[in-house]
Amino acid sequence: MWFILRVAVAGFAIWLTTLFMDPHLRIEPPDASGWQTVGILAGVGLVFTLVNMILKPVLHVLAFPLYLLTLGLFSLVVNAGLLMLTAWITEQTDWGIRVENFGWAVLAALVIAILQVLVNAVIPGNQST
Repeated sequence: MWFILRVAVAGFAIWLTTLFMDPHLRIEPPDASGWQTVGILAGVGLVFTLVNMILKPVLHVLAFPLYLLTLGLFSLVVNAGLLMLTAWITEQTDWGIRVENFGWAVLAALVIAILQVLVNAVIPGNQST
C-alpha cells in the first residue's frame, strides 16, 4: 500500500510542478484529456518512484564525499539527475514529461521535493519517507 501511496504522491508533486513551470517542464502529449493526463501522471510517478528507489541509495553511497563537502546541497544535483533520467525514460514513448535543460531540472527537483514533504506531512500515518 505504501508503494502505491508513494507513486500517487510523486505523480501529484510532478503535476503541481508542471503547473508552476509550464514551458520548461511539461506533460506530453499536451492535448491529453483529463483522464489521460491522470494516467500519464500515474505512469510518470511510477517511473520516478522506481528510479528513486533503485538508483538513489546507490548514488548516496557513491557521492557521499560530495554530500559532505556541499553540506547536503549535492542532493539537488542528484535529484535533478534522477528527474532527467525519468524524463529520458518517458521520452522513449509518446507520453511522459519533458524537461528543457539541467538547470530547470534542478529547480523542478527542488519544487518536487518540497511538495512531496508537504503532501507526506498531511497524510496521516504515512511511513513512506
